[in-house]
Amino acid sequence: MLKFNIPFFFVLFCFVFSTSVSAQNEFSQFLKPADSLNIQRRNAVVLTETVVSAGVLIGLNQLWYADYPKSDFHFINDNGEWLQMDKVGHVYSSYQLGRLSREALQWSGVSRKNQLIYGATLGFVFLSAVEVLDGYSSNWGASVGDIAANASGTVLYVSQELVWKEQRIVPKFSFHTTPYAPVRPNVLGNSLQEQIIKDYNGQTYWLSVNLHSFIKDSKIPKWFNLAFGYGAEGMITGEDAFINTVFLPESKRYRQFYFSFDADLTKIDTKSHFLKTIFSVFNTIKIPAPTFEINERGDSKFHFFYF
Repeated sequence: MLKFNIPFFFVLFCFVFSTSVSAQNEFSQFLKPADSLNIQRRNAVVLTETVVSAGVLIGLNQLWYADYPKSDFHFINDNGEWLQMDKVGHVYSSYQLGRLSREALQWSGVSRKNQLIYGATLGFVFLSAVEVLDGYSSNWGASVGDIAANASGTVLYVSQELVWKEQRIVPKFSFHTTPYAPVRPNVLGNSLQEQIIKDYNGQTYWLSVNLHSFIKDSKIPKWFNLAFGYGAEGMITGEDAFINTVFLPESKRYRQFYFSFDADLTKIDTKSHFLKTIFSVFNTIKIPAPTFEINERGDSKFHFFYF
């Protein structure tokens, strides 16, 4: 089901770059994680996350859901919509929200156990709260599939920390514009910003695997990754129930699978905590690279430059 999604990495991008370059050294020192529990930092993190999360939920309720009639809380089954691109997006969002929250608690010196309990689970908690809002809207409904996807993103992060004490497999995102959005801009987005969120045809979700983490004694660069992507095209609505009254660039829906190269920016050696923060933020996005594609139509393609 096509619903409101929040590109948190863009918010963090704006936050990081709001600091002038001339203040990088001072800012880098501020970004250095505390060696032990820093009460002021912890309280600031908890307060900020609480206020921002509550503010976003209240804003969603007023700006998004208030325009539609309410109903009793109910569930829906939307697992067949959008060729599951929305579900993969929930996995990605839950993982990245949990990762960023955990790193914020790490910055404040909170114990590793509490980082995982209270930080890494934020994505699941927040996105589940959004499902509650959906559940009380007659136009939508709480989705069991979405909740399962939210849980999967959290499990992907926490399990790697427990087993490997590092993130070897990272969900990432890339996007390119498509000819589908102009066909139904009210659904797939008018502006580029809306299309990044709404146009599933242009989204690709990746699992970026760090090879050095699995082969410690190899000469493979620590930052070098292989990436496996999933995308889909031909989608004007969630399901094949749309009557075509206008020219469509492609009416057959199909899945796409990708193989490419990537970089784990967090594995790049640097002593600058400013750069480490930048790398952490941008590690949510896959770098453009040569890519091999196969799809359900039986076609295979090589993209010299794919994003």
